[in-house]
Amino acid sequence: MKDLNFKQMQEFQKQLQDQYQDKWPALTPDKGKEKLLWMLIEAGEIADILKKKGDKLVMEDPTVRNEFIEEMCDTLMYFNTVMLCYDITPEELQEVYVKKHLTNMQRW
Repeated sequence: MKDLNFKQMQEFQKQLQDQYQDKWPALTPDKGKEKLLWMLIEAGEIADILKKKGDKLVMEDPTVRNEFIEEMCDTLMYFNTVMLCYDITPEELQEVYVKKHLTNMQRW
């Protein structure tokens, strides 16, 4: 796989959802807040690594770097799950992301 994109990430999340459908709740809007909270917890774990181990180890120690990237992946997985809960497509995300970027480029 050369470049991972949101469409592929959402497909992965759907595969996981199918795999654990008897253990996990359906990806519906009423579960979106719960998934968002899990995403924030994972983001906190990223910050915890930076706080406890520092930038230098993230850049120089392969074990710490891998741990850091894994937590980033967990956060991104929950981000995609939140998108699925609210039926946000990668195309919608791209459209709004590009518009937001263009706005930000004009901001200051």
